[in-house]
Amino acid sequence: MFEQFQSFISPALTVFGDNPYIQAMLAVILSFMAAWIFNRVIITGLKKLASKTHFEFDDHLFALLHSPIYNSILLLGLASASLILAPPQLTLNIIFSVIQTLALVVWATFFLRANRMLLTRISRIEDKIKIVHSQTLPLFLNLINIIIVVMAVYFLFSAWHIDMTAWLASAGIVGIAVGFAAKDTLANLFSGVFIMADAPYKIGDFIVLDTGERGEVTHIGIRSTRILTRADVEVTIPNSVMGNTKIINESGGPHEKYRCRISVGVAYGTDIDKVREILLDIAHAEEIVCSNPEPKVRFRLFGASSLDFDLLVWISRPVLRGSVVDKLNCEIYHKFIEHNIEIPYSKQDLYIKELPSQD
Repeated sequence: MFEQFQSFISPALTVFGDNPYIQAMLAVILSFMAAWIFNRVIITGLKKLASKTHFEFDDHLFALLHSPIYNSILLLGLASASLILAPPQLTLNIIFSVIQTLALVVWATFFLRANRMLLTRISRIEDKIKIVHSQTLPLFLNLINIIIVVMAVYFLFSAWHIDMTAWLASAGIVGIAVGFAAKDTLANLFSGVFIMADAPYKIGDFIVLDTGERGEVTHIGIRSTRILTRADVEVTIPNSVMGNTKIINESGGPHEKYRCRISVGVAYGTDIDKVREILLDIAHAEEIVCSNPEPKVRFRLFGASSLDFDLLVWISRPVLRGSVVDKLNCEIYHKFIEHNIEIPYSKQDLYIKELPSQD
């Protein structure tokens, strides 16, 4: 690249004589002029065009591109000047390696900043790219940053003519050893990646595990997930377990509302229409109960000792389940007493056919 740039500007430099120092100085001056023209004309024009669009991403992108391209033109001028001066080959190789190192630092910084800007922008439009959202943003951000840094280090070693074959072979052997030694940790790591990408639950959701634990998700990490139970006990579950178990997300679905069921039985012979009216009045009078969907009463079963009803109500959040069940149960009991509605208990009749003879 440096030789091509030098051959491009050499015809313009020969008109100033054969003095290499003057030509080298002119090459540097020309590179400054080219960088200035690029900055004042091209970048300024692109920014004006970008300002007319409805997107902010292109404005920030052109602002980021200014620095790496400007510095790259200057570095090309320095490289051309070095070729004109024609120092010893060892010195020239060192100069080129230093220039390539500076270019790598400039462009690696640009890609790191552009990566953050691009992924942050994508995470705000979750309806289009669902895999990148606020929860998975740090994961993808760090992953791509690592790739950028690794590639920069590889090209940096190449710029200084360092053979990477032995390093890559050693890294492969170390990777295999680490994979066998930390298979459980890696299983948690990959499960954490899949959980963040698939998002079966998020922070603040109420979930129920196969083992019976129920609580609010407070943290989703790379290694584990933490839930806070209703007893204020924090439970930490490895992500490999979370990825291979059945999870009931009470906060999932089209909305976070949660349906509660209050079962109650009344004695045979009770006016069932009156029972239905009382239960609905109780549900409508409770502030915690949502008006949409409306409360419902279902006559479920002719039980052994009672007529079994279910009062179905919706609440805004699953965390309110215990509170609303307590309030509705208390109010149902009070209203049934007030209206002389019996809540029967299990009864059994014993018939004695014959008493033992008394001899």
